[in-house]
Amino acid sequence: MSRDLVFEIGTEEIPSAPLYQATEQLGTLAETAFAEAHLAHGAIATMSTPRRMILTVADVADATDPLSERFRGPAASIAFKDGEPTRAVMGFARGKGVAVEDLVVEDEGGKEYVYAVVEHPAKPTAKVLPDLLSSLPPALHWPKSQRWGRGCEHFSRPVRWLLALWGKEVMPATFAGLTAGRVTRGHRLLCNREIEVLDATAFYRELTTAFVIPSAPARAAAIRDGIARAETSTGLRADTPASAFDEVVNLVEYPTVLVGHFDERFLEVPTEIITEAMLKHQRYFPMYHADRTLSNSFIITSNGKPSATEGIIEGNERVVRARLDDAEFFYREDLRHPLTFYVEGLRRVVFQERLGSVYDKTQRIRAVVHAIVEGEELDTLDAVAAERAALLCKADLVTSAVIEFPSQQGVMGGYYARAQGEDARVTEAIADHYRPRFAGDDLPRGDAGKVVALADKLDTICGIFAIGEGPTGSSDPYALRRSAIGIVNILRSGLTVSLSAAVEASFVSYGDMLGFDHAAVREQVVAFLRTRLGVIVREAGIEPDVASAVMATGSVEPADVFARATALQRARQDDPELFSDLSTAYARAANLADPALGSQIDPASLTAEEHALYQALRSTQDALLDARDDRGLPDYPAMLALLSSLRAPIDVFFDDVLVMDDDRAVRERHLRLLNRFVAAFDGVATLDQLEG
Repeated sequence: MSRDLVFEIGTEEIPSAPLYQATEQLGTLAETAFAEAHLAHGAIATMSTPRRMILTVADVADATDPLSERFRGPAASIAFKDGEPTRAVMGFARGKGVAVEDLVVEDEGGKEYVYAVVEHPAKPTAKVLPDLLSSLPPALHWPKSQRWGRGCEHFSRPVRWLLALWGKEVMPATFAGLTAGRVTRGHRLLCNREIEVLDATAFYRELTTAFVIPSAPARAAAIRDGIARAETSTGLRADTPASAFDEVVNLVEYPTVLVGHFDERFLEVPTEIITEAMLKHQRYFPMYHADRTLSNSFIITSNGKPSATEGIIEGNERVVRARLDDAEFFYREDLRHPLTFYVEGLRRVVFQERLGSVYDKTQRIRAVVHAIVEGEELDTLDAVAAERAALLCKADLVTSAVIEFPSQQGVMGGYYARAQGEDARVTEAIADHYRPRFAGDDLPRGDAGKVVALADKLDTICGIFAIGEGPTGSSDPYALRRSAIGIVNILRSGLTVSLSAAVEASFVSYGDMLGFDHAAVREQVVAFLRTRLGVIVREAGIEPDVASAVMATGSVEPADVFARATALQRARQDDPELFSDLSTAYARAANLADPALGSQIDPASLTAEEHALYQALRSTQDALLDARDDRGLPDYPAMLALLSSLRAPIDVFFDDVLVMDDDRAVRERHLRLLNRFVAAFDGVATLDQLEG
């Protein structure tokens, strides 16, 4: 008869993130352990609170399944000599735990082999479970673990008790010098006592009466309900970022949602500092008015006694007041000097040992920004703002507020720039120049910010490649792939800046300080950026073969690549048969073409069949030069329409002409025509990459 199993590991409070991970591991390890033990069971579930990890297994069978295993040994000719067993077969039998005389000889494909049949009889579950459960805690992997006392076991936090019940029967699993029993413990503050559990099915009921909600989803629902009530009563809306909310769920066993307040004078401090002090430092949820302005109210998720509400709120308000006093002091002190005052201080901040200080990086960013605004058609005000922002963008790194709240770098620089009267485009560019910081993050809002962000990210990529520390495999310690993705997304957003020119300007800004092979490293960087660009093109919904056809042209300009790919995909969708035939003709022409011959042709030497293709190519190539949109950029839909008109002439040419004629002069004339045909597509796509 099957019975339910519950196994609880009671601990000191475990941090949220590793607790989530370990709880998932516990279920996976149990699945494997039960399978290896051939012990039938029902659903496996895991739960956790800061002080406990719980495994439940439904309908665990009374005994393991009997098992018969069959192992092939050495060939019979090797196993026995003159009827006597050899050392080889005796070693095989000993390894399988059977007697030599119990081995059997069977024919397999015309050759005889020795086989051992090992029977594993069913074992009582009560004999199996203690060892099985004992194996689970030491198998858990923790980012950081500790060993305490005289034992050798490692765990995230000290283990205080073990409970293991199979139905009503205790399974005496052991770990960390403890033996499992039937005793659990209640909430540390609301029911701080040992609780005897008589049966596995009563376990969760006993925890609930002891003010413990073992299910994280249930605690999350309770917290959300409490927040909803607080929002209704205050007319405000709480900000509950997923990462902070998930952490709060694993900080409490019996949550109570309360509302605290801080002095309104702190609202003069930048919102980002206030919210970081609450969310990241104290795990409070800030509350906002309907117009999204910050209020002086905040959500507290308490794990204390609901009867002590006033004292809990007062204590948390004191903590917030101290945090915000510090933030206000740092902010006011920083405002005593203009941002330009802090630029010199960047000399003391190391960017990278071989790449110099952040001051050095700032000067390189300025050089790249200057090259960009000189060479591109930017709005005059954006150009001026970009150069000013390039000077000031890193200055806030040595301000007190950013030293205390590092994640606000850039943001605080924007506030300080605004306070000293900088142009709005400058303050916006400073605040935004780290964007996008992660996948899905917003791009800089204006062109000035995009230019500075581009220069900053390129400086890091070019410098790290120049010192030979680019990404390898899964290793990317400088997050260069993330920077490359940011660069691609900035440039495809409409910023009219040449990536190739910007890369060149970035390498020029390093001068001779690193002594690297400029051309070789530039090629590495461009290849790296093109790889990321290709990935992003495919992730944007461009069909893989279309992306390959466009990327094969060698273009590295994101806006241009996306324009080509979008036009080609749409054109092929509109007339798939035409593009299938055209790609076949292109592939044939490309395979035969000989670029070394060039494409210069004397029209007077052409036959009628050759002249037809020659004229079609001339008129198409002339029209391609004029295919421009309102901004003067290539009009790829129009260019593809023109190129598709070459399908008929190239088909006729291949039908009527023997390309590889025996006459060398004729053959080379044909190949020059094919060179022209292939070259006509260079500005759009390499069509032989398209699938039929």
